[in-house]
Amino acid sequence: MKPLRSLWMRKTINTGVTVISTLAALLGILILAWILYVVLQRGYEAINWSFFTELPAPPGMEGGGLANAILGTMLITAFATVLGIPLGLMAGVYLAEFGKQQPLANLIRFTVNVMMGVPSIIVGLFVFTLIVMPMQHFSGYAGALALAIIMLPVVARTTEDMLTMVPNSLRESALALGAPRWRTTLGIVFRGAKKGLTTGILLSVARVSGETAPLLFTALNSPYWPSKLNEPTPNLTVTIFNYAMSPYEDWQRAAWGASLLIMTAVLSLSVLARYFMKDAKR
Repeated sequence: MKPLRSLWMRKTINTGVTVISTLAALLGILILAWILYVVLQRGYEAINWSFFTELPAPPGMEGGGLANAILGTMLITAFATVLGIPLGLMAGVYLAEFGKQQPLANLIRFTVNVMMGVPSIIVGLFVFTLIVMPMQHFSGYAGALALAIIMLPVVARTTEDMLTMVPNSLRESALALGAPRWRTTLGIVFRGAKKGLTTGILLSVARVSGETAPLLFTALNSPYWPSKLNEPTPNLTVTIFNYAMSPYEDWQRAAWGASLLIMTAVLSLSVLARYFMKDAKR
């Protein structure tokens, strides 16, 4: 009878855990669908041609758009990508191809893992102290640097994981044919892991697309066109923060529209990342 009791107990526990896990998953999906529905419902009202082409209207006046914030966000994100992606790729290449289990590589790997868990507001304060305070003004360059620091560990970790998955036989074959190590890494290993590397890049961009705290301390915001990044630069996330807290209904509507725009961009990047990850695993 004891084995039967043990079997019954295991089945009961397994059923209970399965039910709880299913309910938790359904709850998470329900909350996500609720958020998407509310943002879509309220943000759709603000989306029009003026939203993408005009500057913000003065306080209390209707109309206008967030064209400057959209352009500023694209510029800051592009500059952050230029800074963070190459450094992350090089760090991942070193960890996977050269450092491996050496003490320095283990230290870098530990640092990367710690950086992935650092709150973004801490990164913003760090860049604020490092750049904004000495320069005595906010700038898009400081905001891009803060976002690049957030992107770097994501790219480095993903690059190491994807390169490690490439079979060693490909490296050995290229080296046996006389190819130098750098050409083997770039021409053979990178080509074999290109889907996974693309996934890591997309995930890192999606990671920083909705960040507000770092930009509050670095880029701040501006109601004008971003003519250069060496000054306070408009961006969508800080605009959402400011407009959502304002007493003006038109600004609040614009904040929902900006939220819908960011949500669409992040979801699109996430779907692309899932697609490339699926191909990489296959």
